Amino acid sequence: MEDTKSLLQIKGIRDGLLVSIDDAPWEQQRSALLTQVDSQPAFFQGARLALDVMTQVLKVDDLAELRDQLSERGIFLWAVISESPTTEKTAQLLGLATRISKPRPEEARQFSIADLGEETALLLNRTLRSGTRIEFPGHVVILGDVNPGAEIIAEGNIIIWGRLRGMVRAGSAGNVAAVICALDLSPTQLRIADEVATTLRPRIDPKPEMARINEHGKLQSENWSPDR
Repeated sequence: MEDTKSLLQIKGIRDGLLVSIDDAPWEQQRSALLTQVDSQPAFFQGARLALDVMTQVLKVDDLAELRDQLSERGIFLWAVISESPTTEKTAQLLGLATRISKPRPEEARQFSIADLGEETALLLNRTLRSGTRIEFPGHVVILGDVNPGAEIIAEGNIIIWGRLRGMVRAGSAGNVAAVICALDLSPTQLRIADEVATTLRPRIDPKPEMARINEHGKLQSENWSPDR
């Protein structure tokens, strides 16, 4: 059986996830997508999904079946992009969008998903520019900067190997044990669970810092060292 990952390309876009398929038969594509979803439920749970089906000619029953199967798994299919007028009309009949905002070239790079047993981490090897929004049901690791106007929301920890200047929220589902770490911690807004910190001004001599909720329930930052 052909590797299901070879049939699909998954990218992060401003409005959620974009799944692009190749020219294999539709039933094979549908099966590959559901297999991928079932293999990483924590990653896909609650996702907004746009589907690029290229030249596939799909009828109402085809898309309605997939929409319902994704919905059963907690995934919202909101858009279908196609080069086929028939498929485009089908999507419109089902109330699905047929156009999405094009991501910047750097936003279109494929990201990595690490399976950590019961936990999942999203690794992005790039700087997040203004207007970029990342939301993930696990940990998020950024190898780059987070610029002002960029936003990260994670149910787990957020680790930034670079400068943090944007908005970040860790423990978004209420995990007060989540932490936010950065080599330069100067966000426009920092939040863990429901605790919010005021703007942290850029340091003259920045050092790696970790933000966490202390034993008194207050959000604080401290030096970040590997043994923590």
